[in-house]
Amino acid sequence: MELKDFMDLSKLQEIQDNFSDATGLAAIAVGTDGKYLTEGSNFTDFCMKYTRGSVEGNKRCVKCDNECTGTYFCHAGLMDFSVDIMVNGEKVGSIIGGQVLPKEPDEEEFRKTAAELGIDPDKYIQALHKVPVSTEKRIRAASNLLGIIVNQLVNLEYFKFHNAGRLDSVKDDIRKSGELIGRINENTGHLKGIAKKQTILSLNATIEAARSGEAGVGFAVVAKSMQDLSSQSAGIYNDIESSVSEITSLISSMTKLFDDGE
Repeated sequence: MELKDFMDLSKLQEIQDNFSDATGLAAIAVGTDGKYLTEGSNFTDFCMKYTRGSVEGNKRCVKCDNECTGTYFCHAGLMDFSVDIMVNGEKVGSIIGGQVLPKEPDEEEFRKTAAELGIDPDKYIQALHKVPVSTEKRIRAASNLLGIIVNQLVNLEYFKFHNAGRLDSVKDDIRKSGELIGRINENTGHLKGIAKKQTILSLNATIEAARSGEAGVGFAVVAKSMQDLSSQSAGIYNDIESSVSEITSLISSMTKLFDDGE
């Protein structure tokens, strides 16, 4: 599973850029294959051009990249961080960066480092003075906050991506249910019409039975039963109509929620 499979990486880039602008920390997202997923934000020449630009410096940087996690001090004396991006317990990438000094630098120490790495000390110190300075506490807090925000974003995008099809299916089922309820309502109306006709027929039969005297007694009993059944049917159909109306209202509310959420 890769981040680009389920989310728009421009959203991750936007958060990363805003984070770097607000904190001064460098940041970049990396996939599980080690390839960059975003453009680097706030990267410094001290790290990228000079430290990593030297053979020995790059070797030490790669060692830090592979072995260090969380917020840590790199071999050059700066603070870096590496935060895993997790989805359902699976690592799908990392957000790494830092390149910040936790205190004002000791130039002599950095000149020694420059000599070890085969870098022009004066250019190294010049680049060093452009590196942001913060406190260890703020750097750790900032990297932790970025990790929380990025993981929340990625997991939300994953949820939206994998549930989009399910939501469409639910919406389709709701639409079909609405159509079915409409047919039920229509058929119930027809049955109510039949019940009314039965009531009229039973009344006519009762009248004719009364006119027939003793000969129509048995028929009168049947007519009365028909009238009772018609009354009961009408009551049942009214209950069905009431239930159908409530269901229709619920389906309309659910449909509106889905439409408003789009």
